[in-house]
Amino acid sequence: MPKKTIEDIDVKGKRVLLRVDFNVPLDVNTGAISDDSRIQASLPTIKYLIDHKSRIILCSHLGRPKGNVVENLRMAPIAQRLSQLMDVPVSTASDCIGQEVESKVETLKEGDILVLENLRFHPEEEANDADFARKLASLADIYVNDAFGTAHRAHASTVGVAKYLPTVAGFLMKKELEMMEKFLHDSARPSVCLIGGAKVSDKIELLQNMLRRVDILLVAGGMAATFLKAQGYEVGRSLIENDKLGLARKLLQEAQEWRVPFLLPIDVVVAEEIKAGAPTRIVPTTDIPSGSHIVDIGPQSIELFCSELKKCRTIMWNGPMGIYEIPQFAQGTRSIASFLSTLNAITIIGGGSSAEVVQEMGLTDKMTHVSTGGGASLRFLEGVALPGVEILLDKE
Repeated sequence: MPKKTIEDIDVKGKRVLLRVDFNVPLDVNTGAISDDSRIQASLPTIKYLIDHKSRIILCSHLGRPKGNVVENLRMAPIAQRLSQLMDVPVSTASDCIGQEVESKVETLKEGDILVLENLRFHPEEEANDADFARKLASLADIYVNDAFGTAHRAHASTVGVAKYLPTVAGFLMKKELEMMEKFLHDSARPSVCLIGGAKVSDKIELLQNMLRRVDILLVAGGMAATFLKAQGYEVGRSLIENDKLGLARKLLQEAQEWRVPFLLPIDVVVAEEIKAGAPTRIVPTTDIPSGSHIVDIGPQSIELFCSELKKCRTIMWNGPMGIYEIPQFAQGTRSIASFLSTLNAITIIGGGSSAEVVQEMGLTDKMTHVSTGGGASLRFLEGVALPGVEILLDKE
């Protein structure tokens, strides 16, 4: 990797401001952490800093408090869970800047961990306010960014602090970047990108970049309806981006010119209402009823996609096959996830909802890499420079 990591800098005894992505999902009823995988993903970096006698100052956002203090979005439960996972004491601060925080940092001994309060309780965080960034940076000697999930955001804690401190990557950031970089530039062939999700507009740049990077492109989810419509098919009441029909035709034409198979579902599950318990039918994509919504891919499409995936040595998956939030419309997504877990191939799950499905099904350990950053991985795969990566020190 061309960027420096914590192994390239002396952290012994230093105060290290470690940006992590502890924006974990919380149970709506109890407020308890429902999935701690993002906390676990940063443990190697934290353990390294402990082993090297650093004074560790952790900072993260949680949820969307929009610049206000929201009691059920405080970091204390996160710190408690981290303490359990690490089996070491973890202290907390009632804010992320200010006199109390500075006093707590002063008392840190080698190997101690302090978790700052939710960064987004301050509107200055998302505004990348220079004074806020300076105050954060003043707490430490070194800045380590291990929050790949926020690397596409130019916030005070992801780019602003780098103006004041030596800035390097943690092990999670390093792993994410190496996996994505290898997929884009040095993947084992043949390679395939399986793209789902609701809208073509969300994935335009990804589709365009993948046409030049992979050997096969598989497209499903809600966005498939726009491509089917562009080919002249009836898609019923499915969500269509009419202003993207021309672009869809252009992408299909480019795929032909690049000789990249661009495969869409050949059968789909349809329902007249998008709600749990709604009656469903499986129909060919050439015979979608005018009053129906496409809610999932059908069994023949699952078989087609799996046969293509089986041919490949490297697989990138980003986005669900249908409306997976409703269990009866999740069969396509779950079938694909299950099949990927059986393959002797490099399987990269591009974060977001795809990662949620894999984690919920207990398949994480059977994939080569499950990204912790849906938005960041999407931007990276589009070929876009990530602000939180650009600010890392170069090795050369």
